[in-house]
Amino acid sequence: QVQLVESGGGLVQPGGSLRLSCAASGSIFSIYVMGWYRQTPGKQRELVATITNGGTTNYADSVKGRFTISRDNAKNTVFLQMNSLKPENSAVYYCHARTSTGIYWGQGTRVTVSS
Repeated sequence: QVQLVESGGGLVQPGGSLRLSCAASGSIFSIYVMGWYRQTPGKQRELVATITNGGTTNYADSVKGRFTISRDNAKNTVFLQMNSLKPENSAVYYCHARTSTGIYWGQGTRVTVSS
């Protein structure tokens, strides 16, 4: 089992920045990719960014150049630095971890981009 706890969401003005964090605990040795997804009411959860144990990253086209995913393996934590935020980036952001035996989700952290 893997437990994921997100933090760092909140209210930010358009053009501003936020940094999300996700701390993993439990069977962390089995995780081979972590990432962030987001969801808005009435829509499916969508990929934002992922990062593998080897550091390979993948981003949704809509966030390339503005968002950066990184991880601190020593602290079992993954980060999402979000810059130049737009109102359409408002969503609940979920941390995600994949192991050979399952997929795990955090409880979500809300990001609101509004003036």
